[in-house]
Amino acid sequence: MAEPMSSGIRIEGLRKVYGQGDTAVEALKGVEMVVAPGEVVGLVGPSGSGKSTLLKCLGAVIEPSGGRMILGDEVIYDEGWRIGDLRALRRDKIGFVFQAPYLIPFLNVTDNVALPPMLAGVANREARRRALELFAALDIGHRAQAMPSQLSGGEQQRVSIARALVNRPPVILADEPTAPLDSERALSVIRILNQMAQQYQTAVIVVTHDEKIIPTFKRIYHIRDGRTHEEAGEGRLLA
Repeated sequence: MAEPMSSGIRIEGLRKVYGQGDTAVEALKGVEMVVAPGEVVGLVGPSGSGKSTLLKCLGAVIEPSGGRMILGDEVIYDEGWRIGDLRALRRDKIGFVFQAPYLIPFLNVTDNVALPPMLAGVANREARRRALELFAALDIGHRAQAMPSQLSGGEQQRVSIARALVNRPPVILADEPTAPLDSERALSVIRILNQMAQQYQTAVIVVTHDEKIIPTFKRIYHIRDGRTHEEAGEGRLLA
């Protein structure tokens, strides 16, 4: 079993304002959220509710206007960035899973997954060992030398999950990861995210509109008009 990597996610009073003066729009109005290591939570809400803004703040893509964010055991934002190199933060501490896999088409899947740790300074052999270990856990070890175009949609999404995990980040942000998949493959992706979250003690936030997977979450954050409201989910994750 892999060593625990994180203390989860904690967001306190997070605010984001676009514009100034009379044209200012308050997209986030004091968001509160806690996600424990090994936990997968859902983030749902209508278009324009602040989901994308929250994810971009958490992913260090845009700067909040106030509040506090803790990822793993590190305060990354406290009324200002507390991290000097945001690119390194995104590379080393945050795994991203998107609606589309965004695999590099001219690299085989092992090279796709080994590339992020190599960019972070990990030796080629160790980067590939990590990739193959994740492929085995994700049941795609037999596809290690395949090109992305040779994979099914579900297999491509598993590779993208391996890529998100390969640098052993404390946090994974998944943005509509099941939208293009049918029910069976969508539930398979969520089962995998739960298994990987527990194995690697990673905190996972899944932004979704997908009604197929909402019953799988044990906890759900609803966001509306820039504020979050937590509720218990069904946790109906079938084996």
